[in-house]
Order: sequence, then C-alpha cells, then structure tokens
Amino acid sequence: MKSLHTLVLITLLASSPLHIFSQTSTCGRVVINADLGKDTISRHIYGHFSEHLGRCIYGGFYVGENNTAIPNVHGVRSDVVDALKALKIPNLRWPGGCFADTYHWKDGIGPKAERPSIVNTWWGGVTEDNSFGTHDFLDMCELLGAEPYLSANVGSGTVQEMAEWIQYVNHGGKSPMADLRRKNGRDKPWNVKYWGVGNEAWGCGGHMTPEYYANIYRQYATFMADWTNTGGVFRVASGAGGSNYNWTEVLMRDIPQRMLDALALHHYSVIDWNAKGSATEFSEDQYFTIMRKALDMEELIRKHTTIMDKYDPKKRVALFVDEWGGWYDVEPGTNPGFLYQQNTMRDAMIAATTLNIFNNHCDRVKMANLAQTVNVLQAVILTDAEKMLLTPTYHVMRMYNVHQDALLLPVDLQTCDYRHGESALPALSASASKDNNGVVHLSLANIDSKESRTVSVELRGMTVRSAEGEILRSGKMQDHNTFEQPEQVKPAPFRQIQRRDNTLEVTLPPFSVVVLTVKG
Repeated sequence: MKSLHTLVLITLLASSPLHIFSQTSTCGRVVINADLGKDTISRHIYGHFSEHLGRCIYGGFYVGENNTAIPNVHGVRSDVVDALKALKIPNLRWPGGCFADTYHWKDGIGPKAERPSIVNTWWGGVTEDNSFGTHDFLDMCELLGAEPYLSANVGSGTVQEMAEWIQYVNHGGKSPMADLRRKNGRDKPWNVKYWGVGNEAWGCGGHMTPEYYANIYRQYATFMADWTNTGGVFRVASGAGGSNYNWTEVLMRDIPQRMLDALALHHYSVIDWNAKGSATEFSEDQYFTIMRKALDMEELIRKHTTIMDKYDPKKRVALFVDEWGGWYDVEPGTNPGFLYQQNTMRDAMIAATTLNIFNNHCDRVKMANLAQTVNVLQAVILTDAEKMLLTPTYHVMRMYNVHQDALLLPVDLQTCDYRHGESALPALSASASKDNNGVVHLSLANIDSKESRTVSVELRGMTVRSAEGEILRSGKMQDHNTFEQPEQVKPAPFRQIQRRDNTLEVTLPPFSVVVLTVKG
C-alpha cells in the first residue's frame, strides 16, 4: 500500500497541466567570450530599402507638401520619420530595385509641375508624377540621419547619366550639374557615398551574363568620379541572387579590386515562388519551410564569402545583402503589383535569425537592407491614410539596434533541434556584442513553434554585476498588429533570468526573441 504522501503527489501530478512541463526543456548552452573580439558590427547591417513600389514612396514615406490631414515635413510623413529615427536607421536604399533600371533621375528634379510622368512597368503599371525625386529623397535622408544608398540605372541608362547624377549630388565646385543643383534650390552637395551600379543585372536589370555585366560594370565604374576628395564614392556591383555562386566567381575574377568596393547579394524567404501562401493564415509546415529558407542565409554567406576570400583574402571588398526578407501573397483585395503584406511573429523570427547571421559574419557583411521599409513585403511600418503602425519586424530591429557599431563577441552556441515531422532545424539563434561602455548585449531567438527552451549562458572574461532583458512574444505565430489593434504584438520586459556568478539561465518561450543587457 502506497503512503499518503505518495498518493497526494500522484493526485497533484495527475491534476497538473503536464503539457506545460513537457513543453519546456533544457535546450542549449551559450558561451560568450566577453574579453575577445576583433570585428565591428557595422550599423549599416541594419539598413533599409525604399523602392518606387506600391505604397512605399507615395502614401508611405511621401504624402505631398499640400497634405493638411497628415503632419509632414516637405511632404514626408512626420510619424514615419520619428519611428525610423527611434529605429536608428543607418541607411536607406533608393529608388530600387527593378524600378532603378527604368528610372531617369533628371525626370525627378526641377519644378514639380513641370516634371514628366513615368509608368511604373514593374510594379502595377501605375503612372507616377515624379513629384518625389532626388532632392526629396536626399533631404529625407538628412531628416532621418541616415546615409543614402543610390541605385543607378544601368539597364536602360547610360554611363553619362550616372556620371552626371554623381556630379549633381556630390560636386561642391562649379560645374554644369552642380550649377543645375543650385538652380533647383540646393547649394551644398549631399556627398552621397554609396552607389549601386545597377540592380539584379542577371534578371530585371538586363538579364545579363556575369561576364557581360563584369565588363559593363568596369565601364561604369571608370566614370564614377570622386568629387569630394574624402575617400571617394563606394561602388557596389550588382551581385548574385541566392545561390548563383558562379556570378560571384566571375565578378571577383574579372573586376579589378581597385574598381570594386562591395558585391551585393539578394535572398528572400519564400515558400514557393508559384504559391507563396498567406502572410497571416499559415500552417506549421509553412512556418517551418519559411524558417528553413531564412536560415539558408548562413550557407549563402559562407559560400559566397569563400569565393570572395579566394580573390580577396584581406576582405577589402564588402558583401552587401541589400535585399532580404519574407515574401508572401499580397493581402486579399489589394493590387498584386503593390506587394502589400501583413507582418506576423513569423516575420519577427525571420528578422531575428537573419540579423544574428549578419552580426556573426560582420567581417565580410558590411551592409544589409531589409525589403522594404513601408507598406511593401516585410515592412517595419504600415500606413493607412493618417494611421500608422509598427510591425513585429520593427520591434526586433529596434531591440537589436544595440549591436550597431559594437564589437562582435565570439559565441559558442550549442542548441537542440526544432523538429517537424522527419525534419529538424536548430531551435536557437544567437549573437553577442560589447558596446563602447563595456556593456554586453546578447540577442537570442527560439524558433520552435511549440516548446519553451531553457538556455545556460556563461560569460567569460568579465564579472557579471547585473542582467536584464526585453522580449518579443505573442500567443500565436500568426499574431500581428492591425490599425484597430496596433499594439497586439510589442516588446515587454524579460524577467525569466536566473544568475549564478557569471552564468545566466534564461527560459525562452516558443517563437520568441530576447535581447539581454549584461553589465560588469
């Protein structure tokens, strides 16, 4: 006969919510070497992308100078500017994208009533009036405190057109284009550093072979003059799409390094290009597939970097992942060419894991640009007339901005698996840095859709005095913010931290993102 104590224990266990205990497991171990590190995480890894696509520019950033319903500065929405400042947005890429290789910059300068219109053949076939042009974009970047990254027209433009654009925005002395800039109301040059030589030359930028583009690039790069005498323009070649490693091989082989400052890379997390699925109504299987595609970024960077290392062992040429993010079907009832999609906790997980990958490869990855900033693809901001909301992706990028220009710390991560059927992915993702004040930040993501994970974090090379955190989580993977409920998903203080000497134990709920701040 069992004792009364045993019977009571059995009764209590039988009445307990056992699924809670079964869904929490010790998952892994993180070792951070806080006294080591040699590479800096460039703030430009946290960059953004703004294309003339759907409602990204018109109705997103720009509502017009005569708009009295929405507060603005020279037509640029004040609420969007404030939100992006809080994000510490370091750079902004414009005007595309595919649109860049159809855009002629002189159509977007001078009196707005006299500017010719353009048909946006790539995105919806809409007619734009060119009221948002070079001055508008570069002045907006000054408002944001962000560096502009201009993509020049190679697909349908000319070498002279690009050279004159550079002279127009950068030359401080007397010249035809500098004088034209002054005539249009701007005396001081903007001194734009980052210049893309075309976009997706293997696709919408001209369907070129890598050998042909390498020759075209050399021609254009020859005439990209330095008007500032402060280090010159930073020339970015149109790089590979995904796993097109031959493209990287040919460009690194055929373009002299004195003419090449960075190579671009584009990668989107897509279930199937022919059946992308809903942004908000998705299954466990679709979530798992998207996360697998997002984690492919690790392999892509490693393999492209290996090729670059063969030709550039000193890592002088940077890798710019200047388009990345999740891509789904558009929201029902919206223009298919506008690429407007909602943004859920799934997108937060894409952002967290991808940014961790970029951080950990900051020796080569020097810039990245989330596609896109407002109302398009994996946007950080959505607008509807006078309304504006911040997406889960916004909150991840705001939480992670503590890594900007901080020293990358070596992290040894041991993780268990997130299993789905017969397949498995690493459940945890992590990166760590130390800022100028000696404060250590650790970003952690648990992509498992069901199980909480308890992680041991050991900090070596420092004495831990305090640790606090912030978490982004929600009840369902499909949860998202709407204009009716704009704060359904938002960060909160993270308190599941236990400290013993220099070791922290943290418990991460399913599909959650945590950033820890550790002080010595």
